[in-house]
Amino acid sequence: MNKEKLLLWTLAAINFIHIVDFMILMPLGPQLMRIFDISPREFGLLVSCYTFSAGISSFFGAFVLDRFDRKKILVWVYIGFAISTLGCALSPSYPILLAARVISGIFGGLTSALILAIIGDVIPDSRRGRAMGLVMAAFSVASVLGVPLGLFLASLSDWHTPFFLLTGLSVLSLGMIIKYIPNITDHLKNDIVRPNPLLVIRRVTSDSNQMRAITLSVMMMFGQFMIIPFLSPYTVANVGFTELQLTYIYMAGGAFTIFTSPWVGKLSDKYGKQKIFIIFMLLNLIPIAIITHLGVTPIPFVLMVSTMFFVTSNGRYVPAAAIVTGTAKPENRGSLLSFNSAVQQLATGVATLLAGIIIGENAAGELTNYNVVGYIAIAFSLLCIPLAMKRFSRQIILKYFLQVDLYQWVKNDVKK
Repeated sequence: MNKEKLLLWTLAAINFIHIVDFMILMPLGPQLMRIFDISPREFGLLVSCYTFSAGISSFFGAFVLDRFDRKKILVWVYIGFAISTLGCALSPSYPILLAARVISGIFGGLTSALILAIIGDVIPDSRRGRAMGLVMAAFSVASVLGVPLGLFLASLSDWHTPFFLLTGLSVLSLGMIIKYIPNITDHLKNDIVRPNPLLVIRRVTSDSNQMRAITLSVMMMFGQFMIIPFLSPYTVANVGFTELQLTYIYMAGGAFTIFTSPWVGKLSDKYGKQKIFIIFMLLNLIPIAIITHLGVTPIPFVLMVSTMFFVTSNGRYVPAAAIVTGTAKPENRGSLLSFNSAVQQLATGVATLLAGIIIGENAAGELTNYNVVGYIAIAFSLLCIPLAMKRFSRQIILKYFLQVDLYQWVKNDVKK
């Protein structure tokens, strides 16, 4: 295996671990709420604190990380990530786990920023798309394998086990970083102009098209992450699943998403991104409405609905990502994507926190008001449609009618 592939597999391993580290907490909700005797609001804070710290650190950290050798700073950041993950595993109480999650989010956000920076620095333009595909495939693997395995181990032992496993994998990945990632210092040249964070924010917020894209991202996060963090607690408390049976939901949803995601991309290219986005957005409302009103229900029906939820959620994200990217002027595209990523994570945290405030718990241990959260998620989802249908700037419309392939256009602009 050549050096480039070893580097990419190392980055993919790092990406897999930090994605599982974020995602695993949500299906562990039933255990954590029971063991720590916490309310849905407190559990919502436990999930959202990670995304808050990750969003802030990934955006502002990008401007600081550029001052160091990529390899050296990645080693130190990943040591911090491993230690904070171990802190999660060893947490004896809710407040300590909360603090550990905040710290873990900080290092997770920095890790994500460094992964993208290393790919941009090392991989030539001609192979960068495939490289990104390999590294980002870690998300699908985390959904299909990582989260269900972690949840399975937790159901056999306790919630600490997945975090101990992630700590061990982090140590192994640290060895891979040291061995397979070279020192990267080309970005330290004096003639490179480093943007100011405030200038980046000003560039994005001063353009109406870009602000529309940011608003679309926020609405999408609210429509999705008011539902997902409480899917597991609700399914156990109200629908009648055991904690072990929760693994079926994430395995089925992740597996189908792997196969449908490329298909959605092809549909978007063939029939138009806006049209496919609207179709999947409307289809996504069906499982949201059903899931948030379920009582005790047979497992096959729950799996069918939950899988439809994951597939349609991913189906609307694929064309939306292209829509958001296409709203930026070439000179602002990097700024928009960096700012949009941070805003998405912050919106995820706010949505989870809001859902936790609304959802209650009755004397029988069942969650209440999940249906109300469903109505709000549907409302936010519907607001995405007029945002996606809004006409873009004159330049973008011109490119559309000239039938310039959007993906190639973005790729060429990134090269510049």
